Amino acid sequence: MALFQYFPNYIWNLSLAIALESGAQIGEIIDMCKPIRDAANNGTDAGTAEFLAEWVKMADKLIALAGEDEARGRAFSAGAKLQRAALYLFTAERMQGHGHPGRVETFAKAQDSFRRAMALGRENCERVEIPIDGGTMPALYIRAPGDGPKPVVVYCNGLDSCKELLYWSRLPEALARRGISTLCVDQPGTGETLRLQHIPATPHSELWASKAVDWLETRTDADATRIGMTGISLGGHYAPRAVAFEPRFASGAVWGANHNWAEVQQKRLRREGENPVPHYWAHVMWVFGAATMDDFHARTADMTLNGVMERIKVPFLVTHGAEDRQIALDYAHQSYDQLTASPRRELKIFTAREGGVEHVGADNMSFGRDYIADWFADTLGGHTA
Repeated sequence: MALFQYFPNYIWNLSLAIALESGAQIGEIIDMCKPIRDAANNGTDAGTAEFLAEWVKMADKLIALAGEDEARGRAFSAGAKLQRAALYLFTAERMQGHGHPGRVETFAKAQDSFRRAMALGRENCERVEIPIDGGTMPALYIRAPGDGPKPVVVYCNGLDSCKELLYWSRLPEALARRGISTLCVDQPGTGETLRLQHIPATPHSELWASKAVDWLETRTDADATRIGMTGISLGGHYAPRAVAFEPRFASGAVWGANHNWAEVQQKRLRREGENPVPHYWAHVMWVFGAATMDDFHARTADMTLNGVMERIKVPFLVTHGAEDRQIALDYAHQSYDQLTASPRRELKIFTAREGGVEHVGADNMSFGRDYIADWFADTLGGHTA
């Protein structure tokens, strides 16, 4: 099993795969991508403006169609179209370089479409804001059904995702079915927190993850003794680090190990492995608030879990795709091997037998989603049947 190979380069195909796994319609994908297929022949960075134009055009059409539905009182249909519009806008925005024309406006339109979709569709998804140093951390709160306090999983982004993509990964839906709520966060360096508040990423994820726990402790619908933490992609650094240094977390998991991201940057300088987004070095410098490459490497020197995994004293799951082209499989073994203080550790490698072999299961997210949801049901007191 592999990525849908529509374009001649990995990065464009990755964006396509993320959109398909997040709820895109294949006919709309073809209509958006056919006019720009040749543009991808010029490398990953050239042609991203054309990508933006085609995907925004489709989103605008869906927004107009949703308006027609809404005028007829068909809110659920309108909400469904607005969700896809938002997805296409977030995908197009993610492909642009920092400061590129149209990026700011596209993100704003994506946010508006998503919020309207949640309201019209009466989705189980509430936008909240959590106080952090220097501002707030916008988040999406998805509640497990039933009365009384529920276990909760804090779910964080990687390098280039946003809380809305976390929602569309359907892990929150899988957790809710198992009796567990989810808090999808735009942590520093991602989503709204980076784009609207200009708060950069930090290797020291416990600083903001602890604020999420503080917030959950104020909620009558959350069981503060049963809070888990997970992250996707670069969240494979943030989640373990948070669990290691924040003792209130009761369980943890990673959707893709990211044991030594500082080392990965040196490999990327040597063009070893694939990048996740176009305009890569400008992107990571923006995320970490770096002025120069030397500044970037200094700010990310602590992006390693060596000496960190040994501090984790709760159950912890490491998952990874056997054919991950961004983060080598060996990093999953490093993270697992260093979980020496965890009372229950597990390593799950997704192979060709099932799928989910690419980076964070971009070829098929269903296997990672279900496995992680079952893990938290087992370790936080949910149910799997």
